[in-house]
Amino acid sequence: MTARMTDRYPTVTQVTASARRLVSRHPGTCRLRRIGRSRAGRPILMLSVGHGPHHVLVVAGPHPDEPVGGATALVLAEQLARGARLSAATDPTLVTWDIVLCLDPDGAAVSEAGTAEATATPTRTPTLRHYYRTTYRPMAAEQPEWAPIISRQLPESRALFEVIDDLRPFLQCSLHSTDVGGSWLQLTRDLPELAAPFRTSAAELGIPLQHGTYDALYWENPSPAVYVLPPPDSTARLAAGSENIGASTWCAPLRYGGVTAIVEVPMWASDLAEDLTPYPDADDALRDLADLVLDGGRQVTAVLEKARSFLPPPQHDPLRRVVEWMGDGLYDMVANSWAPLARQAAAASADDDPRRLTTAQIAALNIVARRQPIRAAGLLLRLLRASDDRAAPVLYRELDELFTAWCTDTEEALRARWVPVDDQVEHQARTVLAGAESALKSLR
Repeated sequence: MTARMTDRYPTVTQVTASARRLVSRHPGTCRLRRIGRSRAGRPILMLSVGHGPHHVLVVAGPHPDEPVGGATALVLAEQLARGARLSAATDPTLVTWDIVLCLDPDGAAVSEAGTAEATATPTRTPTLRHYYRTTYRPMAAEQPEWAPIISRQLPESRALFEVIDDLRPFLQCSLHSTDVGGSWLQLTRDLPELAAPFRTSAAELGIPLQHGTYDALYWENPSPAVYVLPPPDSTARLAAGSENIGASTWCAPLRYGGVTAIVEVPMWASDLAEDLTPYPDADDALRDLADLVLDGGRQVTAVLEKARSFLPPPQHDPLRRVVEWMGDGLYDMVANSWAPLARQAAAASADDDPRRLTTAQIAALNIVARRQPIRAAGLLLRLLRASDDRAAPVLYRELDELFTAWCTDTEEALRARWVPVDDQVEHQARTVLAGAESALKSLR
């Protein structure tokens, strides 16, 4: 499906330039328009392909530390513009594809600045150390898809809500990636016919499926690595912090009969993600993982305490806001959310007891436990590196030693292997197309 590319993600500027070239080559088929502006005034652009009465909405760049979506958006747009009719969903007289090129351009700018300013260049095979040292993920209140659930109204969120209300898409696809693990789908309504092509694509590309994920611990799991959101007014099967998920942009198409698919693909694969063998002493493992995230968080926060006096204030610096937010209860929330699972695992008896946790489920929580302090440390290292205070270099070396050891341990513990960008994009694009075909059938 895809043309081979270098093993790098395109920047927002590159994605936008490619979209403009596509419009110039296919002026009767493609249109590019601004649907809103970010908090900093950057344009939020949407590329539309086709003229059909039914709409698929694709959202790239919802999280700036998940850069695969821009590349996937371009691959989808180019294929659709060429008129390759693989199915009814790619018929431009039946379906219009509306592709938001980057939902969070402000966050992308902060993340891309970290990559540009890094002293070390990535090796031929990218490493977690370089990734976490350069990327940026906003606090929840500044994530456009997520902010509405905590009653924060961002201009980026409003722009997406307005597009959904205008287009009434039968399918919204949000393009995400995860740092380490496998691929999975989160759906607001089950699409049974999507499971097989999703599974087949992953197998052909050597990408494991994520059997068990922190994001959807208690959701329905109708097929491997497919998780269906509980009803928006339910709180029975939601992870901590997501109780008001019905207010998110994910759920907005529901009021028009549409469905949302969150398509996750790993940057680094871990085959542990699909190991369904029962995990021995899972309750002890969960307590160890809780200690891991709490201990790591405390160590990062200790460095932050020493640096607070000379770092830029949180209201003026997005990196500082995230590090403060993580230290102000996030580590505890993550660790405490596993207590019910630990009790469940302790009560399990036989291997076929449904309360028994698998190696894949423990691996998913292992990823989260390690990710949180590493992510905070990477952001704090950027702040320390930019400071001219005399204490900054000493604190930088202290934290960098921890950070490097944590990244190395994570790669080894999870047996992480890099997934080429082409394969990440191929799998995500195939899944989106299969999802569109599956969702379209409900309209016929």
